[in-house]
Amino acid sequence: MAGAVDLAALKARNEAAARAAEAPAPTAGQYVVDVTEAGFQTDVLDRSFQVPVLLVLVSSRAPSGDQLAATLETVVTQQAGALVLGKVDVDANMRIAQALQAQAVPAVFAVIGGQVVPGFQGALPEAQVTEFVAAVLQAGREAGLSGSAAAPAADGETDPAQAAPEVPEDPRLTAAEDALEAGDYDLAAERYQAILAQEPANAEAQLALGQVRLLQRLDSIDAEAAARADGAPDDVPAQLAAADLAVAGNDVQGALDRLLRTIGLVSGDDRDVVRTRLLEFFDLLGPDDPRVPAARRQLTRALF
Repeated sequence: MAGAVDLAALKARNEAAARAAEAPAPTAGQYVVDVTEAGFQTDVLDRSFQVPVLLVLVSSRAPSGDQLAATLETVVTQQAGALVLGKVDVDANMRIAQALQAQAVPAVFAVIGGQVVPGFQGALPEAQVTEFVAAVLQAGREAGLSGSAAAPAADGETDPAQAAPEVPEDPRLTAAEDALEAGDYDLAAERYQAILAQEPANAEAQLALGQVRLLQRLDSIDAEAAARADGAPDDVPAQLAAADLAVAGNDVQGALDRLLRTIGLVSGDDRDVVRTRLLEFFDLLGPDDPRVPAARRQLTRALF
Protein backbone atom coordinates (compact mmCIF):
# COMPACT_ATOMS: atom_id res chain seq x y z
CA MET A 1 0.00 0.00 0.00
CA ALA A 2 3.02 2.30 0.28
CA GLY A 3 3.23 5.16 -2.12
CA ALA A 4 -0.44 5.38 -3.04
CA VAL A 5 -0.88 8.74 -4.75
CA ASP A 6 -3.91 10.08 -6.54
CA LEU A 7 -3.57 13.42 -8.32
CA ALA A 8 -6.62 12.93 -10.53
CA ALA A 9 -8.68 15.37 -8.49
CA LEU A 10 -5.91 17.39 -6.94
CA LYS A 11 -7.87 20.56 -6.30
CA ALA A 12 -10.80 18.65 -4.80
CA ARG A 13 -8.46 16.73 -2.52
CA ASN A 14 -6.82 19.95 -1.32
CA GLU A 15 -10.27 21.20 -0.39
CA ALA A 16 -11.09 17.92 1.35
CA ALA A 17 -7.86 18.13 3.34
CA ALA A 18 -8.76 21.65 4.40
CA ARG A 19 -12.22 20.53 5.54
CA ALA A 20 -10.67 17.65 7.49
CA ALA A 21 -8.28 20.01 9.26
CA GLU A 22 -11.22 22.14 10.39
CA ALA A 23 -13.42 19.21 11.43
CA PRO A 24 -13.50 18.10 15.09
CA ALA A 25 -11.85 14.77 15.86
CA PRO A 26 -14.23 11.85 16.47
CA THR A 27 -14.91 10.85 20.06
CA ALA A 28 -14.30 7.32 21.30
CA GLY A 29 -17.75 6.23 20.23
CA GLN A 30 -17.03 7.49 16.74
CA TYR A 31 -14.08 5.21 16.08
CA VAL A 32 -16.75 3.08 14.38
CA VAL A 33 -19.34 4.84 12.22
CA ASP A 34 -22.16 3.76 9.94
CA VAL A 35 -21.34 5.15 6.49
CA THR A 36 -24.07 6.21 4.09
CA GLU A 37 -23.96 7.67 0.60
CA ALA A 38 -24.93 11.07 2.02
CA GLY A 39 -22.14 11.03 4.61
CA PHE A 40 -19.40 9.40 2.54
CA GLN A 41 -17.58 12.67 1.76
CA THR A 42 -17.39 13.81 5.38
CA ASP A 43 -17.13 10.50 7.22
CA VAL A 44 -14.70 8.81 4.84
CA LEU A 45 -12.94 11.01 2.29
CA ASP A 46 -12.45 14.11 4.43
CA ARG A 47 -11.60 12.08 7.52
CA SER A 48 -8.98 10.06 5.59
CA PHE A 49 -6.75 13.15 5.46
CA GLN A 50 -6.44 12.94 9.27
CA VAL A 51 -6.32 9.19 9.90
CA PRO A 52 -6.74 6.07 7.75
CA VAL A 53 -10.35 4.96 7.35
CA LEU A 54 -11.24 1.28 7.01
CA LEU A 55 -14.45 0.40 5.20
CA VAL A 56 -16.18 -2.93 5.74
CA LEU A 57 -18.97 -3.70 3.29
CA VAL A 58 -21.66 -5.94 4.75
CA SER A 59 -25.04 -7.25 3.68
CA SER A 60 -27.90 -9.13 5.29
CA ARG A 61 -27.37 -11.70 2.54
CA ALA A 62 -23.83 -12.45 3.81
CA PRO A 63 -23.99 -13.29 7.53
CA SER A 64 -20.21 -13.72 7.77
CA GLY A 65 -19.94 -9.95 7.40
CA ASP A 66 -21.30 -9.41 10.92
CA GLN A 67 -18.47 -11.43 12.45
CA LEU A 68 -15.88 -9.65 10.31
CA ALA A 69 -17.29 -6.24 11.26
CA ALA A 70 -17.20 -7.21 14.95
CA THR A 71 -13.57 -8.33 14.65
CA LEU A 72 -12.61 -5.12 12.88
CA GLU A 73 -14.42 -3.05 15.50
CA THR A 74 -12.45 -4.77 18.26
CA VAL A 75 -9.11 -4.28 16.53
CA VAL A 76 -9.82 -0.67 15.55
CA THR A 77 -11.01 0.28 19.03
CA GLN A 78 -7.76 -1.11 20.45
CA GLN A 79 -5.89 1.44 18.33
CA ALA A 80 -7.53 4.25 20.35
CA GLY A 81 -8.09 6.69 17.54
CA ALA A 82 -5.22 5.86 15.19
CA LEU A 83 -7.79 4.98 12.53
CA VAL A 84 -11.56 4.84 12.00
CA LEU A 85 -13.81 2.01 10.87
CA GLY A 86 -16.75 2.73 8.60
CA LYS A 87 -19.47 0.10 8.20
CA VAL A 88 -21.37 0.16 4.90
CA ASP A 89 -24.66 -1.67 4.50
CA VAL A 90 -24.51 -2.29 0.76
CA ASP A 91 -28.20 -3.24 0.66
CA ALA A 92 -29.03 0.39 1.48
CA ASN A 93 -25.95 2.00 -0.07
CA MET A 94 -25.37 0.12 -3.30
CA ARG A 95 -23.68 3.07 -5.01
CA ILE A 96 -20.81 2.95 -2.53
CA ALA A 97 -20.18 -0.70 -3.39
CA GLN A 98 -20.35 0.14 -7.09
CA ALA A 99 -17.92 3.04 -6.72
CA LEU A 100 -15.47 0.78 -4.88
CA GLN A 101 -15.95 -1.92 -7.52
CA ALA A 102 -16.57 -4.49 -4.81
CA GLN A 103 -16.90 -7.97 -6.29
CA ALA A 104 -18.39 -9.62 -3.21
CA VAL A 105 -19.30 -9.01 0.41
CA PRO A 106 -18.07 -8.88 3.02
CA ALA A 107 -15.17 -6.83 1.69
CA VAL A 108 -12.69 -4.45 3.28
CA PHE A 109 -11.05 -1.35 1.82
CA ALA A 110 -8.75 1.31 3.26
CA VAL A 111 -8.93 5.02 2.43
CA ILE A 112 -5.73 6.98 3.05
CA GLY A 113 -5.50 10.64 2.13
CA GLY A 114 -8.42 10.31 -0.27
CA GLN A 115 -6.88 7.28 -1.97
CA VAL A 116 -8.88 4.04 -1.92
CA VAL A 117 -6.73 0.96 -1.41
CA PRO A 118 -8.27 -2.54 -1.86
CA GLY A 119 -8.02 -4.75 1.21
CA PHE A 120 -9.52 -8.23 1.22
CA GLN A 121 -12.78 -10.13 0.70
CA GLY A 122 -14.36 -12.61 3.06
CA ALA A 123 -13.95 -13.15 6.79
CA LEU A 124 -10.46 -13.55 8.28
CA PRO A 125 -9.21 -14.65 11.71
CA GLU A 126 -8.52 -11.81 14.16
CA ALA A 127 -4.74 -12.33 13.89
CA GLN A 128 -4.81 -11.68 10.14
CA VAL A 129 -7.15 -8.72 10.58
CA THR A 130 -4.69 -7.28 13.11
CA GLU A 131 -1.84 -7.68 10.60
CA PHE A 132 -3.90 -5.91 7.94
CA VAL A 133 -4.69 -3.03 10.29
CA ALA A 134 -0.99 -2.71 11.14
CA ALA A 135 -0.19 -2.47 7.42
CA VAL A 136 -2.83 0.23 6.96
CA LEU A 137 -1.41 2.22 9.87
CA GLN A 138 2.09 1.96 8.38
CA ALA A 139 0.78 3.14 5.02
CA GLY A 140 -0.89 6.07 6.77
CA ARG A 141 2.39 7.07 8.40
CA GLU A 142 4.19 6.83 5.07
CA ALA A 143 1.50 9.06 3.55
CA GLY A 144 2.17 11.68 6.23
CA LEU A 145 -1.05 11.27 8.22
CA SER A 146 -0.45 12.50 11.74
CA GLY A 147 -3.97 13.09 13.04
CA SER A 148 -5.80 11.16 15.69
CA ALA A 149 -9.45 10.36 16.25
CA ALA A 150 -8.78 11.15 19.88
CA ALA A 151 -11.13 10.09 22.66
CA PRO A 152 -12.57 12.81 24.88
CA ALA A 153 -10.94 13.55 28.24
CA ALA A 154 -12.52 12.15 31.37
CA ASP A 155 -14.58 14.47 33.57
CA GLY A 156 -12.33 16.91 35.41
CA GLU A 157 -9.39 16.28 33.08
CA THR A 158 -8.03 18.60 30.46
CA ASP A 159 -7.62 17.28 26.95
CA PRO A 160 -3.97 18.17 26.07
CA ALA A 161 -4.91 18.67 22.44
CA GLN A 162 -7.61 21.14 23.45
CA ALA A 163 -5.42 22.84 26.05
CA ALA A 164 -2.53 23.41 23.65
CA PRO A 165 -2.62 26.81 22.00
CA GLU A 166 -3.54 26.76 18.34
CA VAL A 167 -0.75 27.50 15.92
CA PRO A 168 -1.88 30.50 13.89
CA GLU A 169 -2.25 29.94 10.19
CA ASP A 170 0.30 31.59 7.94
CA PRO A 171 -1.72 34.35 6.24
CA ARG A 172 0.49 34.06 3.17
CA LEU A 173 -0.41 30.39 2.73
CA THR A 174 -4.06 31.16 3.42
CA ALA A 175 -4.05 33.80 0.67
CA ALA A 176 -2.45 31.37 -1.78
CA GLU A 177 -4.95 28.64 -0.86
CA ASP A 178 -7.83 31.07 -1.33
CA ALA A 179 -6.60 31.80 -4.86
CA LEU A 180 -6.26 28.07 -5.55
CA GLU A 181 -9.78 27.33 -4.31
CA ALA A 182 -11.09 30.16 -6.50
CA GLY A 183 -9.46 28.52 -9.52
CA ASP A 184 -7.02 31.40 -10.03
CA TYR A 185 -3.95 29.26 -10.53
CA ASP A 186 -1.77 32.12 -11.78
CA LEU A 187 -2.40 34.15 -8.64
CA ALA A 188 -1.90 31.09 -6.43
CA ALA A 189 1.45 30.39 -8.11
CA GLU A 190 2.49 34.02 -7.68
CA ARG A 191 1.70 33.91 -3.96
CA TYR A 192 3.51 30.62 -3.38
CA GLN A 193 6.53 31.98 -5.28
CA ALA A 194 6.53 35.05 -3.06
CA ILE A 195 6.66 32.81 0.03
CA LEU A 196 9.57 30.83 -1.42
CA ALA A 197 11.42 34.04 -2.26
CA GLN A 198 11.40 34.78 1.47
CA GLU A 199 11.70 31.17 2.68
CA PRO A 200 13.28 28.91 0.03
CA ALA A 201 13.00 25.87 2.33
CA ASN A 202 9.26 26.20 3.01
CA ALA A 203 8.22 22.63 2.21
CA GLU A 204 4.48 23.35 2.20
CA ALA A 205 4.86 26.14 -0.33
CA GLN A 206 7.22 24.05 -2.47
CA LEU A 207 4.77 21.16 -2.70
CA ALA A 208 1.79 23.43 -3.28
CA LEU A 209 3.59 25.32 -6.05
CA GLY A 210 4.33 22.04 -7.82
CA GLN A 211 0.67 21.09 -7.62
CA VAL A 212 -0.44 24.47 -8.92
CA ARG A 213 1.95 24.26 -11.86
CA LEU A 214 0.48 20.90 -12.78
CA LEU A 215 -3.01 22.36 -12.62
CA GLN A 216 -1.90 25.29 -14.78
CA ARG A 217 -0.56 22.94 -17.42
CA LEU A 218 -3.69 20.81 -17.34
CA ASP A 219 -5.80 23.93 -17.84
CA SER A 220 -4.05 24.62 -21.15
CA ILE A 221 -3.12 21.07 -22.16
CA ASP A 222 -2.50 20.45 -25.85
CA ALA A 223 -4.90 17.57 -26.36
CA GLU A 224 -3.76 17.03 -29.95
CA ALA A 225 -0.14 16.76 -28.86
CA ALA A 226 -1.04 14.26 -26.16
CA ALA A 227 -3.02 12.21 -28.67
CA ARG A 228 -0.03 11.79 -30.96
CA ALA A 229 2.40 10.92 -28.16
CA ASP A 230 2.31 7.14 -28.59
CA GLY A 231 3.20 7.45 -32.24
CA ALA A 232 5.92 10.06 -31.72
CA PRO A 233 8.22 8.85 -28.92
CA ASP A 234 10.75 11.68 -29.46
CA ASP A 235 8.15 14.48 -29.68
CA VAL A 236 8.89 16.24 -26.39
CA PRO A 237 5.78 18.49 -26.18
CA ALA A 238 3.59 15.47 -26.93
CA GLN A 239 5.31 13.33 -24.32
CA LEU A 240 5.09 16.07 -21.67
CA ALA A 241 1.38 16.58 -22.33
CA ALA A 242 0.69 12.85 -22.21
CA ALA A 243 2.68 12.52 -18.97
CA ASP A 244 0.70 15.32 -17.31
CA LEU A 245 -2.56 13.66 -18.32
CA ALA A 246 -1.30 10.34 -16.98
CA VAL A 247 -0.47 11.88 -13.59
CA ALA A 248 -3.87 13.59 -13.51
CA GLY A 249 -5.46 10.20 -14.26
CA ASN A 250 -3.49 8.53 -11.43
CA ASP A 251 -1.20 6.61 -13.81
CA VAL A 252 1.89 7.99 -12.11
CA GLN A 253 4.10 5.04 -13.03
CA GLY A 254 3.02 5.35 -16.65
CA ALA A 255 3.99 9.03 -16.66
CA LEU A 256 7.42 8.30 -15.19
CA ASP A 257 8.07 5.43 -17.61
CA ARG A 258 7.04 7.59 -20.56
CA LEU A 259 9.44 10.40 -19.72
CA LEU A 260 12.27 8.03 -18.84
CA ARG A 261 11.91 6.48 -22.31
CA THR A 262 11.80 9.91 -23.93
CA ILE A 263 14.93 11.17 -22.21
CA GLY A 264 16.88 8.32 -23.80
CA LEU A 265 15.75 9.40 -27.27
CA VAL A 266 16.44 13.14 -27.15
CA SER A 267 19.40 15.38 -26.43
CA GLY A 268 20.39 18.97 -25.69
CA ASP A 269 17.68 21.35 -24.54
CA ASP A 270 14.97 18.75 -25.12
CA ARG A 271 16.65 16.38 -22.71
CA ASP A 272 16.93 19.11 -20.09
CA VAL A 273 13.22 19.93 -20.43
CA VAL A 274 12.26 16.29 -19.86
CA ARG A 275 14.68 16.00 -16.93
CA THR A 276 13.13 19.07 -15.31
CA ARG A 277 9.62 17.67 -15.63
CA LEU A 278 10.70 14.37 -14.07
CA LEU A 279 12.21 16.25 -11.13
CA GLU A 280 8.93 18.13 -10.70
CA PHE A 281 7.07 14.82 -10.58
CA PHE A 282 9.54 13.49 -8.00
CA ASP A 283 8.84 16.52 -5.81
CA LEU A 284 5.08 15.99 -6.14
CA LEU A 285 5.35 12.35 -5.09
CA GLY A 286 7.73 13.02 -2.21
CA PRO A 287 10.90 11.16 -1.19
CA ASP A 288 9.02 8.39 0.62
CA ASP A 289 7.22 7.20 -2.50
CA PRO A 290 8.92 3.92 -3.53
CA ARG A 291 8.61 4.85 -7.21
CA VAL A 292 10.89 7.87 -6.77
CA PRO A 293 14.23 6.17 -5.90
CA ALA A 294 13.82 3.67 -8.76
CA ALA A 295 12.98 6.42 -11.24
CA ARG A 296 15.89 8.55 -10.02
CA ARG A 297 18.28 5.68 -10.64
CA GLN A 298 16.91 5.22 -14.15
CA LEU A 299 17.23 8.95 -14.79
CA THR A 300 20.85 8.94 -13.63
CA ARG A 301 21.68 6.02 -15.93
CA ALA A 302 19.97 7.76 -18.85
CA LEU A 303 21.88 11.00 -18.30
CA PHE A 304 25.30 9.52 -17.63
